Amino acid sequence: MSRPDPDAALLRQARRTVAVQNVAAVALILLLFGVIVAYGVARGQRTDLTRALRQTAATVQDVSDVPAGRWIYFLDANGRLSSTADAPAGFPDRGALDRVRAGGAAETAAVDVGGTDYSVVTQSRGTDTVQVVGSLAGQEAERHRLLAALALAGLVGLAAAAVAGILLARRATAPLGEALTRQRRFVADASHELRTPVTQLHTRAQLLQQDFRDGAAPERTAADIELLLAGTRQLGDVIEDLLLSTHLERGTAAAAEVDLGVVAAGTVAAFAARAGEQQVDLLFEPDPDGPSLVRGREAALRRVVVALVDNALSHTPAGGRVTLQLHSDRKDRTVVLTVRDDGSGFDPVDAERLFDRFARGHGDHRRFGLGLALAREVITGHGGTIEAAGKPGQGAAFTVRLPGAGS
Repeated sequence: MSRPDPDAALLRQARRTVAVQNVAAVALILLLFGVIVAYGVARGQRTDLTRALRQTAATVQDVSDVPAGRWIYFLDANGRLSSTADAPAGFPDRGALDRVRAGGAAETAAVDVGGTDYSVVTQSRGTDTVQVVGSLAGQEAERHRLLAALALAGLVGLAAAAVAGILLARRATAPLGEALTRQRRFVADASHELRTPVTQLHTRAQLLQQDFRDGAAPERTAADIELLLAGTRQLGDVIEDLLLSTHLERGTAAAAEVDLGVVAAGTVAAFAARAGEQQVDLLFEPDPDGPSLVRGREAALRRVVVALVDNALSHTPAGGRVTLQLHSDRKDRTVVLTVRDDGSGFDPVDAERLFDRFARGHGDHRRFGLGLALAREVITGHGGTIEAAGKPGQGAAFTVRLPGAGS
């Protein structure tokens, strides 16, 4: 039974949190909007009804001549009260009529009778005192329909917010997932690449310690020290590759002009001693008439050339040749560097696989490690391409193509 991936669980939790927060924010906004709309509509309806009741109180002459949903009461100077037929129970508001009749100011009130809201306007008109009652039942029904429509729209909005929240959460956590992937890959790369050189260094240090204990001759200890130094150089190269893998930058942000010819010439000079020891001719053939400037990070591009030359020397026997050829392709404005050797080559089916981390050859199961994989990452990050071609026993060629500095 496979163990659950803690990083995947962390990403799922982060996505859920972002999605829930997004939905909660949208729900709060919709709720606030609904409350504001409901309050505004209710207040507007009351204001409109009160204005209509005042107009009715000022113009209607007969108790039977009133709009539906309104009732009018007249209190004349002699105290006689007349009213619209079928007036609701609980009216008129006799207290308001008496106060206005006694000379008080016009009154407007909201009254709840039997669960129904009414608006009541009482005012004087000549010698009479008029009270008009209007029901808010129609306005409430309209308001309820509006709120129901808003609720339905809110549910649709929440559903859309949930979908958008999930999509946004995936996009928002994508950098986190990439960071976790890079972290896991770095740890795997470090443990995979450092195991062998560290073990070798430990073994050589033990042998050197034993030589000292046995009083070995200086010539013997010198040889062991040379092996120890070679092991530290190998370990340094591995660490440099690992550090480079964590600092690769996409694009050419903060890039500078780099003379690829200078980088190639410097690499050839750095490997001259090793090539001489292996009895391999290491040559550099620049293009005297073509530009060799590209834009990028010089340290990263130098590491690519170093990796290609190191790979070529590692698979070229004594008496062989490794050639670095540089030229510019004016047609597509690129600078092309080819590292060619006449060594052991590789099976053509491995042309793409050998750029994978820790890939192994198809036939001989040769291990390619990190160098070529990082080379492709660097070149791709600089907007270029790198291709490999070769055949078993007939050498190999790696071609790097980078945009020129002026393109």
